[in-house]
Amino acid sequence: MEAEEAVVRAYYDRGEERDRLSDGRGQLEYLRTTEIVARRLPPPPAVVADIGGGPGRYALWLASLGYRVEHRDLMPLHVGQLQADAAGAPGIHAAVGDARELDLPDASMDAVLLLGPLYHLANRDDRLAALREGARILRPGGPLFAAAISRWATRIDGIVGKRVYAKYPVALDLIDQTERTGVIPPLHPAAFSAYSHRPGEFRAELAEAGLEVCDLVSVEGPGMILPDLDARMADPADRAAVLDAARAIERVPELIGFGPHQLATAVRPAS
Repeated sequence: MEAEEAVVRAYYDRGEERDRLSDGRGQLEYLRTTEIVARRLPPPPAVVADIGGGPGRYALWLASLGYRVEHRDLMPLHVGQLQADAAGAPGIHAAVGDARELDLPDASMDAVLLLGPLYHLANRDDRLAALREGARILRPGGPLFAAAISRWATRIDGIVGKRVYAKYPVALDLIDQTERTGVIPPLHPAAFSAYSHRPGEFRAELAEAGLEVCDLVSVEGPGMILPDLDARMADPADRAAVLDAARAIERVPELIGFGPHQLATAVRPAS
């Protein structure tokens, strides 16, 4: 696990996460994620835990709506970036923390976001630990939102969409193993690495962690493979068409795994 964590730290220490949601791809992910989360959020000024929240884009969004936010991230760089960006935004408390062992009290949060931690926990027991911690700090009946990378993201997004094999031919040799095991290996030092889920597997882990799954959807849909996505997201009519397509297929069983991310909404049972 130490070696895996070192790879994750090396990737995020590059400092690129802060602007990741700014281009067309990032806008699509961000708009769809906030749309899905907003469906089940309790009204402000509820307290929301943003666990593994990176540089805090979603924490800032929540604070702008009047929520109080407890932000935790493994990377001191991300926590510092959010603290700087949130200097004039009341209601955000950010600190370094591990999703598998949180410093927050039992049943102290009205909602929990886990929009990143499951990506980087290749060991199932570690993923269950993070989900159980999310459930522990959540009040009974409260919603938990968990994101997972799709098992087919590497092929659809990386191979077909980005043609990563042109620069890293080894990607073609690794794709079958990635889809069999779920582990996305780094293609070069400090590259992205992750674990990818099948939808049924994702549901099962949430249930084993003691959560009741209310919804599981595909986030971005087919728009992520468009070569001109930046231009389309900049045009109001084109952006609406891309978003409508994502909504139209988000719960189609055969298509939930199509696209980079799945987003589950679950609740901690009241009893």
